[in-house]
Amino acid sequence: MEEITFSSFLQQMTANPALFVTVLLTLGVIFVNGWTDAPNAIATCITTRCMNVRPAILMSAAFNFLGVFVMTQINSSVASTISNMVDFGGNTQQALIALCAALFSIVVYSTVASIFGIPTSESHSLIAGLTGAAIAIQNGVGGINMDEWAKVLYGLVLSLALGFATGWLVCKGVTIVCAGMDRRKTNRFFQAAQIFGSAAMSFMHGAQDGQKFIGVLFLGMAFSNGQSNATGMIIPVWMMLMCSLIMGLGTSVGGEKIIKSVGMDMVRLEKYQGFSADLSAALCLLYSSLFGIPVSTTHTKTSAIMGVGAVKRFSAINLGVVKEMVLTWVFTFPGCGLISFAMAKLFMLIF
Repeated sequence: MEEITFSSFLQQMTANPALFVTVLLTLGVIFVNGWTDAPNAIATCITTRCMNVRPAILMSAAFNFLGVFVMTQINSSVASTISNMVDFGGNTQQALIALCAALFSIVVYSTVASIFGIPTSESHSLIAGLTGAAIAIQNGVGGINMDEWAKVLYGLVLSLALGFATGWLVCKGVTIVCAGMDRRKTNRFFQAAQIFGSAAMSFMHGAQDGQKFIGVLFLGMAFSNGQSNATGMIIPVWMMLMCSLIMGLGTSVGGEKIIKSVGMDMVRLEKYQGFSADLSAALCLLYSSLFGIPVSTTHTKTSAIMGVGAVKRFSAINLGVVKEMVLTWVFTFPGCGLISFAMAKLFMLIF
């Protein structure tokens, strides 16, 4: 097993311009993830006025780091799944160029979607981008590891079905337990409980998405060293911290639209409902991370919110917002995949 020091990382970046661009693009994708995905973790906490925006962002950044750090010690298979799901072939220089194209396509696709305030799935953008680039470099689907790709399909179904079901069950249980209690007292309790729930969501967001992007960084470093995969590398603490800081910066810069879309437009939540949604989504992400299944935190959180809203009545869910989200998710795989395919072909011709 090999651990990468920060100094050796900088040396490799300065010695290999393609790796330098890959790292910059990866950090750009992490920034966009903080802009578009990370706000889901704190959206309900902010819109129910349990926390102000700035403290919530700082809390989210801290727990994102802890999520990456702790989950990596327990199970780093999410990072392995991402780095092993595609094969870019034996030409590692071309592979590095194709990886740059995949990351560039993710930044373009996600930024355009976020301008309209629609939560994107960075997990699916990442998967689609890597897949499109692998098809481009291999001139076919031979570069796709279908066993690892199957986990993505499991994650798609799991995040939707399990998120909705868990949200409904947790919220229903809360309403039954608190049925005869004083509303003012329960509101004070759930204000604190929802902060805990948002911290748990941020922790699990780091455990899922932080690992995915670290897997991409490892893949780029492996290619720059002439290796076709990232097997045997140990995730260093400095890399976890760097990813968490960039993600937190992205959230602070552009997360307001997503917070409004998820926390207010889809379902009008009370404090106990916000707590139920956060706890439910965090539990689903924990389950997925332990089994090495890469899932979308956006899928999981929004489906949990829908489950919570359905406890009161299905009409409480703003189906117009849900439709916009679903259409975005449906277009992510072909849209981002095609951009990545085209960019990979173009980059390989130019470079």
